[in-house]
Amino acid sequence: MEKEDLKVLNKGEEEEMELQGYRLCRWRLALVGLGVLCTGGFLLLLLYWMPEWCVKSTCTRTTARDAEVVLLRSTDEFRRWFLARVRVMLAPGSNPFHSLETQTTSPSSPSSPSCPFSSPASPPLANGHTPHPSDGSPAQELISRFADYQPTQIRYFTFHSTKYYWNDEVQNFEVLTGLEDLQVSCSTLHSEHSTGLTRNQQEYRRLFFGVNEIAVKVPSVFKLLIKEVLNPFYIFQLFSVILWSADEYYYYAVAIVFMSVISIATSLYTIKKQYVMLHDMVAAHSIVRVSVCRANNDIEEILSTDLVPGDVIVIPSNGTIMPCDAVLVSGTCIVNESMLTGESVPVTKTNLPNPGPGERGEEAYSAYNTEEHKRHTLFCGTDVIQTRFYTGELVKAVVVRTGFSTAKGQLVRSILYPKPTDFKLYRDAYLFLLCLVAVAGIGFVYSIVLSIMNKVPAKTIIIESLDIITITVPPALPAAMTAGIVYAQRRLKRIGIFCISPQRINICGQINLVCFDKTGTLTEDGLDLWGVQRVENGSFHLSEENAYKENLVKSQFVACMATCHSLTKIEGQLSGDPLDLKMFEATGWILEEATEEETSLHNRIMPTVVRPPKQLLPPEPAVSPEQDMELYELSSAYEIGIVRQFPFSSALQRMSVVARLLGEKRMDAYMKGAPEVVASLCKKETVPENFAEVLEGYTKQGFRVIALAHRRLESKLTWHKVQNINRDHIEANMEFLGLIIMQNKLKPETPGVLQDLHRANIRTVMVTGDNMLTAISVARDCGMIPPQDTVIIADAIPPHDGQAAKITWRYADKPTKTSRLEEVNISLEDVCHVDEPKTQELYHFAMNGKSFAVIAEHFPDMLQKLVLHGTVFARMAPDQKTQLIEALQGVDYFVGMCGDGANDCGALKRAHGGISLSELEASVASPFTSRTPNISCVPSLIREGRAALITSFCVFKFMALYSIIQYISVTLLYSILSNLGDFQFLFIDIAIILLIVFTMSLNPAWKELVSRRPPSGLISGPLLFSVLTQILICLGFQTITFLWVRQQPWYTVWMPLTDVCNLTSHINVSDHNDTEIDDHNIQNFENTSLFYVSCFQYLIVAIVFSKGKPFRQPSYKNWPFVVSAVSLYIFLLFIMFHPIESIDEFLEIVCVPFDWRLKLFFIILVNAAVSVLVEGVIDLRGYKCLSRLCCPRKMMPKARYMHLAQELSVDPDWPPKPTTTTEAKPRPENGSTYQIMINS
Repeated sequence: MEKEDLKVLNKGEEEEMELQGYRLCRWRLALVGLGVLCTGGFLLLLLYWMPEWCVKSTCTRTTARDAEVVLLRSTDEFRRWFLARVRVMLAPGSNPFHSLETQTTSPSSPSSPSCPFSSPASPPLANGHTPHPSDGSPAQELISRFADYQPTQIRYFTFHSTKYYWNDEVQNFEVLTGLEDLQVSCSTLHSEHSTGLTRNQQEYRRLFFGVNEIAVKVPSVFKLLIKEVLNPFYIFQLFSVILWSADEYYYYAVAIVFMSVISIATSLYTIKKQYVMLHDMVAAHSIVRVSVCRANNDIEEILSTDLVPGDVIVIPSNGTIMPCDAVLVSGTCIVNESMLTGESVPVTKTNLPNPGPGERGEEAYSAYNTEEHKRHTLFCGTDVIQTRFYTGELVKAVVVRTGFSTAKGQLVRSILYPKPTDFKLYRDAYLFLLCLVAVAGIGFVYSIVLSIMNKVPAKTIIIESLDIITITVPPALPAAMTAGIVYAQRRLKRIGIFCISPQRINICGQINLVCFDKTGTLTEDGLDLWGVQRVENGSFHLSEENAYKENLVKSQFVACMATCHSLTKIEGQLSGDPLDLKMFEATGWILEEATEEETSLHNRIMPTVVRPPKQLLPPEPAVSPEQDMELYELSSAYEIGIVRQFPFSSALQRMSVVARLLGEKRMDAYMKGAPEVVASLCKKETVPENFAEVLEGYTKQGFRVIALAHRRLESKLTWHKVQNINRDHIEANMEFLGLIIMQNKLKPETPGVLQDLHRANIRTVMVTGDNMLTAISVARDCGMIPPQDTVIIADAIPPHDGQAAKITWRYADKPTKTSRLEEVNISLEDVCHVDEPKTQELYHFAMNGKSFAVIAEHFPDMLQKLVLHGTVFARMAPDQKTQLIEALQGVDYFVGMCGDGANDCGALKRAHGGISLSELEASVASPFTSRTPNISCVPSLIREGRAALITSFCVFKFMALYSIIQYISVTLLYSILSNLGDFQFLFIDIAIILLIVFTMSLNPAWKELVSRRPPSGLISGPLLFSVLTQILICLGFQTITFLWVRQQPWYTVWMPLTDVCNLTSHINVSDHNDTEIDDHNIQNFENTSLFYVSCFQYLIVAIVFSKGKPFRQPSYKNWPFVVSAVSLYIFLLFIMFHPIESIDEFLEIVCVPFDWRLKLFFIILVNAAVSVLVEGVIDLRGYKCLSRLCCPRKMMPKARYMHLAQELSVDPDWPPKPTTTTEAKPRPENGSTYQIMINS
């Protein structure tokens, strides 16, 4: 039963989860309650930390259908557990899309037969109880209104702001997204859904879809505080503080409480600030008033929160911010989608096509889909700038999705519930602590046994043995670890990088691959016109700088530049695609649009008119004043009206317009687009023979090339026919006009930064929405692909007509020597972090978004090989960018991502370190935001990350040694039933440890990026070896001190009257006055000797572990640390060689002979020398020796990408040869296979 009732939610999606049903069990609850009482609430804490234990201990398994509680487990690599309560709702029906007909006038009338309900319509009293209308809840009101129907029970649970409803047909919980659940075709949308809903239908649907708002609840400070305080570390601190108070060790307890309060307060402040920031970003436009069309053609104003899928809204002519996702059914809109795409370019949205019954193509029958029909969809959060409508017709849109199901809602959810970033340092930190706990356990048992043998009172036994645990696991560790990160955050802020999740700074130190967006990140935002190259009589003219010339003003080339675009005037300003804008501005022409009044007089949109400026037109004959001025202007005017636009489509890679010159009968068609596409649609004789060479010449130089074409249309094509004609009829048999060459300039900092990253062995990858060849040439220009390297383009074709999916390999530009390819060396990051010269890799893969999708689906094992050398990914959609980052992480890369738009949001969040170069939406979604709008922030962030990571290691090693040194001292003293005194503990813990820990983290980052990376985890050979040797050194010297002091000739068991110093009488007098009995046996020679030696040991270890080069500035440049260490040394030497009575009394130190102090000083000097020497040897030789011990040559590398690179270096068929094809075979169980074929 267990197996069969394991349901899978969101199958195949990113949020896939396994679900098990449970119901509460009373006797188990009672038992757990008893357990909580017995353990003083500790069991409750444990169940809070472990949701699966909580459910399994209080509930019994049941089917998902009857569950009261569901236990969810994510299927990703983190396998996290969640629990959710199942709730029950009463509704008049079980499906939100059922039509509810109600006759309010005669409630007794029979129910309409068109209402398919899951339960038979039976009288309301069938079950012996009626729903209470007095309840006042919307569901109850509706049920009372539909008294003829038996209310249906609907089970659902809410998880991560999404409601999952039980569906009886599929026997599983499902999410209701919106109108798309019905899989409506485009024609059905027009025929059945464009009239609007009645108020009852709207209320009924709202029961299921909820209120239309993206509610980011800002949790109260109290809630956040509870969540923060219940962290295991803080609970341990609480335990320590209670224990110390019982042991009357109040001072340090107060210090720890003080530190914890500060740490919790800063943490609360940052979390609260993030919530408020997100809440403000979302709430800014979430509630607006909208006009809704009702089923009886009325128009009603309601709040946008009441909208449900299926409502028809009227888009106001002056624009609005969309409160939901909706599809246009009439009219056109101009929308700014920068919130979604990051491009602040207005986009024209047209109404969903509605072919008549005779001409229904497959378009009409294909189901509506927001992704496929995004040209007709208005997305939530985007800004509708203006609308255009026909005669008295309103611009209407059908609501498709509301609330968290919308595009903006999904973005906000990804920010609210991010996936955890898995980082070795944190996992190792817990393992390390477990080792310390094990050591503490030994001490715990040892102290209990010793105390029982020496008949110590029970209370003392309990306190002293528990005290050993708090000594071994330092409670100040979390504060010490966060100190380094806080300092790094402050340094980043100084260089203009802001961070919203500080834990990620450490992870940035590990980054070994960075993905860059192209436009606006590597290159400047806009394009500049570089020149034009016209074609006449089938051959190219020389290239010209611009087309702003008198002799060209009436040429078809300029007419095409002036008409073939989607520009529009918004508040008197031209706006649209920057490429169109640059092209139109280059002609110097003027664009005029019809006003709203004019539009409403005509039955269709008035044409947009373009005309050249007066000064470009040839001079006209002089006009006599008698002549009719207006008549003259009409005859001499040269203007072109744009009759119809076929918008740019990335699938077709072209756009075209039909235009008419004023006074002409026949119309003209103009087209612009990707040169290869345009040339293929032109008459062969009009395309120059050297077209391919000229084009390649430009694209190799990194220019963006656009081709223009023209055709005179037949006179039979009237204005009306043009409005309904298919674009394929227009876009054929064109005449080739020439090329426009645009330039996308690199930002000046780009090449230098990429060179720094390459020097540091950090791979760079370009992920862009731009064209492939442009992307490759930009990659060459900025040095991402060295000039001598080959680029292999992977073109993947999905399976069709029974043929398997296949990849065709072609080489982008021929390398100088083909033989070079035969000796491909793949650069391997050395297996054990040994610095060895790297071999140069000689090939790079490039592919576009479509190929990426096909390869990901049909060649999953090939994808891993491709991302190993994939450098250019062009035409990538936002979700594909995220998939690419996951694929790179899948082969164990630590991935950084640098982008500038909200369309990079998912990728910025998913990467180990995402840096956004804008302060728009992306800055909320990405962990880092840079004020400097170029990529120079990337190396700075990695340098700071490395420094913070090394600081974390230093602090961790230091804190581990501090606790072990103290543990050794205490264990040695326990053997003679002594201990360290309260003020000795206080002096060590506050004056030495806290001061050193908080200053040792202040080393700034090293000036440049080096090729070596810091180790990623604490559990690495050299690190562990370093810690273990230092522990052994400290143990050795403390044991020598402890045994040697007892061998001294003057040694006796210390009593208040003992005097071995033979000093002047006043000290003796004070000794005689010291009548207080020392019940803890603190004051003795062993204690004093160990106290001196251990204090110096803390300082020695701090200096030994404070590493500088190559990741941090050397410690002597960190003056607070130097000052603290030097003053502590001076103070300790001073009280050792020149005892001051009041200090001795305070620290409970006893007087020892001078020669013993010299011996102690000698012990300390030897200890320091040995520690420094051993650590130096480990630093120099340790890596090499240990790597030989730990990873012999034959051993496989740890990271999967190195492992793959090793395999590929011996694969004769890799990289694929030019013009070969790789075909997918039918997939066996274990994944895909493929075979390589050579094309003839």
